[in-house]
Amino acid sequence: MNGYFQLVITPNSTGIRIYPPTDGGDKLRYDDVKEYLEDRSVRFTPAVLNDALNEASEKVVILCDDTIFPERESYKLTITRDKMEAIAYFYAPSEGAELMTEKEFLEDLAYRNISYGIDGDAIAGFFANREYCKDITIARGTHVRQGADARIEYAFKQNLRAKPTMREDGSVDYFNLNIINHVKKGDDLAQLIPEDPGDVGTNIFGEEQRPHPVKPLKLVPGKNTILTEDGLMLKAAVDGHVTIKEGKVTVSNVIQFENVDVSTGNIDYDGSVEVKGTVASGFTIRAGANIIVKGVVEGASLTAGNDIILERGINGMSKGEIKAGGNIITKFIENAKASAKGSITSECIMHSVVAAGTEITVRGKRGFIAGGKVTATDKITAKVLGSEMGSNTVVEVGADPNMKVRIKELQKAIGDSEKKLENITPTVGAITKRLKSGAKLTPEQTRQAQQLMTMNKVLTSQIEKNNEELAQLQQKLADSKEAYVVVEETAYPGTTIQIGDQLTTLKSASTYCRFELRDGYVKSGPI
Repeated sequence: MNGYFQLVITPNSTGIRIYPPTDGGDKLRYDDVKEYLEDRSVRFTPAVLNDALNEASEKVVILCDDTIFPERESYKLTITRDKMEAIAYFYAPSEGAELMTEKEFLEDLAYRNISYGIDGDAIAGFFANREYCKDITIARGTHVRQGADARIEYAFKQNLRAKPTMREDGSVDYFNLNIINHVKKGDDLAQLIPEDPGDVGTNIFGEEQRPHPVKPLKLVPGKNTILTEDGLMLKAAVDGHVTIKEGKVTVSNVIQFENVDVSTGNIDYDGSVEVKGTVASGFTIRAGANIIVKGVVEGASLTAGNDIILERGINGMSKGEIKAGGNIITKFIENAKASAKGSITSECIMHSVVAAGTEITVRGKRGFIAGGKVTATDKITAKVLGSEMGSNTVVEVGADPNMKVRIKELQKAIGDSEKKLENITPTVGAITKRLKSGAKLTPEQTRQAQQLMTMNKVLTSQIEKNNEELAQLQQKLADSKEAYVVVEETAYPGTTIQIGDQLTTLKSASTYCRFELRDGYVKSGPI
């Protein structure tokens, strides 16, 4: 039992009796007694009170020569900042004064609007066996339980990156790439884990606290997939390979041609396209998944939703172009344009404009980049850059300099929107409060309220959208600082190397080196 105190009032003075703690209870705190006495205007000398607390002998210590009215049993109520707990701290009555009743205490709680989570056992326990100067939790709210957004779990690898192996003779093996997610009819492809809305909480005043909104999702079946009746599982409807295209899971099969030329015309296919021979100049192939060509691609145009694999290569004749939503793997790229959202791997790149969303690797027997412009976000690796003939070769890695301008634009737009939102939020809140209370608005007030609420919604949406784009750009900018160029043999004079918005043109040959951004400049060092 905690230590506690009791006022003793005589005809000529007011004193205090200190009861020491028992069975390991807590000692009285000076500040608690001081607060009680000051609230009731009882004069005391701090030193006398402090000595009485330290001695705690149950003898009466005179505090002052005043006589005060008897003090009934009372309590101090503390409500936590989050309104989820009410804690009572009871004081003993002065000697011979009245006790509080349980009914009186409960009526006092009702007067304070404390109506939820009242602990009747704790209250009854106090009035059955009084313990003073002790914190007693007499009401507890129910904390809100936050939910979770819906999510989709895929049964296949979503981002496969082709990694050709190097043969002993220095050539590259383009055949065993493991870039296709093979599935059989009936295989599970994806599972929807529905959103968890969470649980509503209630504070001790009976006020509801709702969990944060959660985002639902739906499994949307793509081509050659089947959605179960409950909408929670997606299965393959045919044998093939599975990919994600525009947010939909799709199972694609493969269509084959001997050659793409006048005998076939242009090819437009949702799945994968395999050409055993050549793709003639002037023709186009569009595939929703992969394109594989075993022969040479001449001045043709190839566009694939996923990967492009050219076992020979492309001689674009200054008009050929290949575009891949995934990776490009080819033996050579000459006089052509090539772009991939993923990586590009080749044995040589000559007089071409080439861009990769991740990295470019040029290895094999020759392994050179000569002429044109080659760009990658993360890194470029090659044996040789440029040539002894001094062909104009530009190699660039890192983020686009225009990205910084866009970041500043987004930051300003977000700041402006937040300022506008801050200005209208109090008005929207006041209107909402009036409507909830049942107040009626005039037609003009209603029109203004609708305008403000619409503006609130539009601004919130703009801020969310801009913040999302800003986060993506800032991540790309941060990643670009780590971009670099590796030269495994020689980089010839005249080659321009650009990292982010900094560049250098080589004045002399560099060998076995790595170019990276240090101290704001493009510098070379050992691999």
